[in-house]
Amino acid sequence: MRRDHPLAPIVVAVAAIALLSVMDGTMKGASLALGAYSALVWRALISTAVTLPLWLSGRTGWPDPPALRVHLLRGVIVAVMALLFFHSLTLLPLAQAIAISFFAPLISLWLAAVLLKEKIAPAAIMASLVGLAGVAVICWPELANAKGGGGGPGRIEGIAAVLASALLYAFNLVLARRQALLARPREIAFFGTAVTLATLAPFAAWFLRAPDGAALIWVAASSALSITAALLLAWAYARAEAQVLVPMEYSAFVWAAAVGWLAFGETVSTATLVGVALIVAACLVAARRTPPEPVVA
Repeated sequence: MRRDHPLAPIVVAVAAIALLSVMDGTMKGASLALGAYSALVWRALISTAVTLPLWLSGRTGWPDPPALRVHLLRGVIVAVMALLFFHSLTLLPLAQAIAISFFAPLISLWLAAVLLKEKIAPAAIMASLVGLAGVAVICWPELANAKGGGGGPGRIEGIAAVLASALLYAFNLVLARRQALLARPREIAFFGTAVTLATLAPFAAWFLRAPDGAALIWVAASSALSITAALLLAWAYARAEAQVLVPMEYSAFVWAAAVGWLAFGETVSTATLVGVALIVAACLVAARRTPPEPVVA
């Protein structure tokens, strides 16, 4: 039987993260035009319409209860997480928002301690403190700007949104590997978008805005990139442990910086570079002490 090359999951994960960084750029454009809620709803609608026939063609049948529970839980988490993150993109440079979100793996260590009663190693505690210092370095210029009466309030709201999104992303990381072991990529892609759409749809009467031609192109491009990346990540996570693939997430900063500069004329500040270096170093140290993955009931 043919076996995949050991580096294949890593290469595929990096490619998926690059696509997600470009997707973040398209969603930033759509969110600036429509608002984060409308951009996300239209993207989820398009993605659900595309992934439904893909799932049906796989002839896998309705998910069994354990898989369905993970689909539902992760879909709701992703809906709120994405809404917060895309809102933050309307207020922050793309690379800065991505850099702050890198704190999520360190948050997941503390979630494991609280929810699963796991003991955190001293090295992981130190790594969390270093990562927190990295977030502080990135956020301090914005806080100082707000205190001095500058244009900081919107940036503070953006920082709060991306930190809340990072907390939810930590849950998402815990669930990703389990979901990949319970279901095939097509099923994961469909239920991810369908549950996201179902979570957001009840608020459409108050917040949904119709897209114009340009915004629709942003949303459609985002949908295509998101589906492709989801399929690639599901393939990679089914073949490699999370502790191997999670560090690949940090390549997103390079892609985000490039997309922000090319599409929106955004520059990367020295504080952001220093902060992301601290966060990435902390996460790599903590990854050496990654606890066993929890089993989702």
